[in-house]
Amino acid sequence: MSAVAKLVSVGDTPRPVYELTGVSRFFNDGKVVALDGVSLTLPKGEFHSVIGSSGCGKTTLLKIMAGLMPPSRGSVMLGGTPVLGPRDDIGMMFQHATLFPWRTTAENILLPIEVRHGRKAARAERGRAERLLQLVGLGGFEDAFPSELSGGMAQRAAICRMLISDPQVLLLDEPFSALDEITRDFMNLELQRVCMEREASAFLITHSISEAVILSDVVHVMSSRPGRVVQSVRIDLPRPRTLEMTSLPEFGAYATTIRNLLDKGAFL
Repeated sequence: MSAVAKLVSVGDTPRPVYELTGVSRFFNDGKVVALDGVSLTLPKGEFHSVIGSSGCGKTTLLKIMAGLMPPSRGSVMLGGTPVLGPRDDIGMMFQHATLFPWRTTAENILLPIEVRHGRKAARAERGRAERLLQLVGLGGFEDAFPSELSGGMAQRAAICRMLISDPQVLLLDEPFSALDEITRDFMNLELQRVCMEREASAFLITHSISEAVILSDVVHVMSSRPGRVVQSVRIDLPRPRTLEMTSLPEFGAYATTIRNLLDKGAFL
């Protein structure tokens, strides 16, 4: 096997944060198999992504990892404990920012704390919300309302909302798919920077091969339904990643490897 297409070697990775073992999910009394025996490990500080065709079970997998849906079979461990429901140490970000229009940017960011611990606790964390806004380049927009933010700015605010509870891991469901290509590229690099600064562990769902390669340490390629991991490909490109890397021969080789695996996975 070539260096580009090499499988992940468990012995080369730091300690695991997430450990999924034999995760399956059935619907309609077992007649529909969405996921079949998915096993993967997300080590601390790494960025992983999962890519596959529509309907292969990617979002179902993310919901199980987030504790929003139980697996029909198998186990999900986070930090050595089973994921049995939503947890404070799991941060999620979706395709749309879903900011409440009647709340300011800071109030939207502090919403998870307010929901869990009350308004007084949320007000006490105002300074941390402002520091997060500085981190993503939104300093000075604390009191702006969502209608005053661009799409990219709203997604950066959503990143802050995800980070406010100091989660162990970030689960990302195509967070920038609704943005134009230029803004999406910028937001991907912004997400990389935030993850590197916080040494965050992240797991991304994407339909974009180039997005998976530019962001990920490992790309998990899934087959069509029932979703299985066809192969996990380690991306050995230096960090921080840049858009200029997309023209490198190595980048093209990774993209070709993943594309070929996706073609293969459609028939498994």
